[in-house]
Amino acid sequence: MKRVALITGGTRGIGFGIATQLAKEGFDLAVNGTRPEEAVQSTIDELKALGAAVLYCRGSIAAATDRKNMIERVRKHYGALHVLVNNAGIAPRERRDILEATEESYDEVMSTNLKGCYFLTQQAANWMIAQKQSDAGFTGCIINVSSISATVASVNRGEYCLSKAGLSMATQLFAVRLGEFNIPVYEVRPGIIRTDMTAGVTEKYDKLIADGLCIQQRWGEPADVGKVVASLANGQFMYSTGQVIMVDGGLTVPRL
Repeated sequence: MKRVALITGGTRGIGFGIATQLAKEGFDLAVNGTRPEEAVQSTIDELKALGAAVLYCRGSIAAATDRKNMIERVRKHYGALHVLVNNAGIAPRERRDILEATEESYDEVMSTNLKGCYFLTQQAANWMIAQKQSDAGFTGCIINVSSISATVASVNRGEYCLSKAGLSMATQLFAVRLGEFNIPVYEVRPGIIRTDMTAGVTEKYDKLIADGLCIQQRWGEPADVGKVVASLANGQFMYSTGQVIMVDGGLTVPRL
């Protein structure tokens, strides 16, 4: 049986880059998104063309009912889950200085980026433990896609930074808790990646990158993140649970 990976936010941007690479590596996929299935059919077809079976799980990870339904659909369709990739995330609808930010924006961002990931991980982890207990040969892992914003302060989107910092701690918490079951948990921390989320600030980052913001003077691409996630999912870093893998072109390397 092929291994199964669930990727939240897997129909666009970084998530699609991850799904594409996992399909190439021989995984069957469950891909989550919030758009109607007909709106993502071409994306699903692209993944299927790479040889993967693809189950589309529509829903918001911020909603408890949707999270439960997502896991149950994967269970019913595949009967197994080997890899959870917590990739879904949102930016604030409006960037506001932290002196003016609203509670509504804070709640919305945190509910998706942190709370949703936290409790989806809880469900997936319990299922993985059950699989491990019934089959000693089972191998699973959990991969959280955070952001350099976990440690790099942006005062006009504080809620986003806090959500990613929280996800970083969630990685460590679940790594500790799942250690006895040999289920590693990783954090992948992208930098400036070319997606629809960053499309509105292209000109700004083009200039910053040209001026030396990153050691490697280019944008990151979804495929850059996808290749890292695939290597983790394939078990290449089994003795590195709880660790952070940077995918930022050297942006966060301190320099004089």
